Amino acid sequence: MRRNDGARVGEVKPTGRLATTLGGLGLVAGALLIAASSRWLATDLPSQPPADDAVNARPARLPVHDMRPGQPARRIAEDRIAPPPLDPAGIERIEPRPPLGELGLAPPPKMPMPKDWHETLLYRPVAISSTLVEAMGRKVVISGTVDIDPDRTCSFGDAVWPCGQRARAAFNAWLRGRALKCILPPDVDRFAIAAPCALGKQDVGAWLVANGWAMASPAGVYGKAEAVAREARMGIFGPPQ
Repeated sequence: MRRNDGARVGEVKPTGRLATTLGGLGLVAGALLIAASSRWLATDLPSQPPADDAVNARPARLPVHDMRPGQPARRIAEDRIAPPPLDPAGIERIEPRPPLGELGLAPPPKMPMPKDWHETLLYRPVAISSTLVEAMGRKVVISGTVDIDPDRTCSFGDAVWPCGQRARAAFNAWLRGRALKCILPPDVDRFAIAAPCALGKQDVGAWLVANGWAMASPAGVYGKAEAVAREARMGIFGPPQ
């Protein structure tokens, strides 16, 4: 509602003196706020060093190595890093040290086999003696080895023990019914055939001779393995097992 003079009912119109007073107070408050802000900035912000000091405080620029092809490399502390000069006349060639065991030796050369002989898998092999196995109707003698008869006995000191039976049992325990890979002729023969065999990546003849469960044939490649087994008293060359 408006009155006759145009003012709304309940509205208080400030007089000229009151408006002037309020405006002055606003200006004073603004000035005080600006002064306080300037004082805070002056106390909290770090002071900037002079221009000359800032230039002197900069670290010296390190030289950069030229990485372009054909440029010489930068040398740093050669007296501490570079090897001392060596006179070639003082170098002496010595013989290489012997291997620590049979595993460090090169594998024996493969025996020449007829061209019609091929790798054949023999499943579920059974050791009849220390170097004779039977599987899938075939009998295979591990070539390069000398068999230990199952009835043979060995003596070690005052002890006598059935080393032939123990050698056969050790061979069967190592096979565990796994397939042998042998190089055999294509025809089935009812007689035993001497052939090289492998169990996985392990040469069967090398394992038998190195563990003392077979002897190396004079014309075979396992002579060093037998010498190691004798010296270590492995298998038939050692105490009862």
